[in-house]
Amino acid sequence: MGYIGAHGVAALHRYKYSGVDNSLLAKYVFQPLWSHCITLMGFLFLISSAFLGYIYSPRLDSPPPRWVHFAHGLFLFLYQTFDAVDGKQARRTSSSSPLGELFDHGCDALACACEALAFGSTAMCGRMTFWFWVISAVTFYGATWEHYFTNSLLLPAINGPTEGLMLIYMGHFFTFFVGAEWWAQNFGQSIPLFSWVPIINEVPTYGAVLFLMTVFGVIPTVSSNISNVHKVVQARKGSMLLAVAMLYPFFVLLGGVLAWDYLSTNNLIASYPHLVIMGTGLAFGFLVGRMILAHLCDEPKGLKTNMCMSLLYLPLAIANSLTAKLNDGVPLVDEFWVLLGYCAFTVTLYLHFATSVVHEITTALGIYCFRIARKEA
Repeated sequence: MGYIGAHGVAALHRYKYSGVDNSLLAKYVFQPLWSHCITLMGFLFLISSAFLGYIYSPRLDSPPPRWVHFAHGLFLFLYQTFDAVDGKQARRTSSSSPLGELFDHGCDALACACEALAFGSTAMCGRMTFWFWVISAVTFYGATWEHYFTNSLLLPAINGPTEGLMLIYMGHFFTFFVGAEWWAQNFGQSIPLFSWVPIINEVPTYGAVLFLMTVFGVIPTVSSNISNVHKVVQARKGSMLLAVAMLYPFFVLLGGVLAWDYLSTNNLIASYPHLVIMGTGLAFGFLVGRMILAHLCDEPKGLKTNMCMSLLYLPLAIANSLTAKLNDGVPLVDEFWVLLGYCAFTVTLYLHFATSVVHEITTALGIYCFRIARKEA
């Protein structure tokens, strides 16, 4: 099954990337650094980081050795650096292409899951790690959705990919000195300056951080995404309903996983956080990749039906959990194996999408995937 039609091929040839990063930190500190680094696949660092978290804290509720926190911070810094270098290297060698953008943002979408797991390891978040993935996924999906309608990725003076990641890897380095237990203390104990604040001073520090990130990061960012899309849709006399329909698969994915966890007899997210987050992260990566492809190929605005392929497994998993209600708390199939099946399904779906699209784009544009030289016409 092909993903790109004749109209999409023509749009790929016309497509030009547009984006503006107004971050002062990026302009005066990171941009000069990025310009002098060698292009590498930084995503591998985040995979290594997530793997370290699994080895030393399988349920993300126990403190790993302190050097693991330092490794998490270093790997995230290297990922940010190499991710930025990819674009600079492509522009310097005149090898920019739609494939590069799809590949770059596709890795970033999967990075949300890997870094959530790394931070869960550092802060001993346990099942709350899933919600750290959620806030990163919501903002990433919102930015991709906005880009799809406005045709430009606009990053404000303070933004997640630059300042946000810097705060996270600084948090990893900080934990190297104070230990993971700092995050498990009540917020009022960890930061006495805020001990007078009601309610929030009595929750674990990682919970307070999650709340503050949501209030001061996620809500303003998503509000801006919605406002910008609404302006564009109005200007083009389009349908906001069709625009909002693009959000439907993501929220069904999120709701489906939460329903599965709620019905589970094994406390699914707490027992297997790595499997749940990586499986869901791959399904999320498919949704993001499909939206980016729709943008690159100038497809008509609105829901792409094959985005819902990422949701096909969840009804089966939920139904299996419901069988426990009829069988004395024992599901028809052990939920660990169902969860492994979920991961296998999302891996297969994502790899099929990635390999198919890479083949179709390289064939259409006469380029190679990992080589600068163009194919012979």
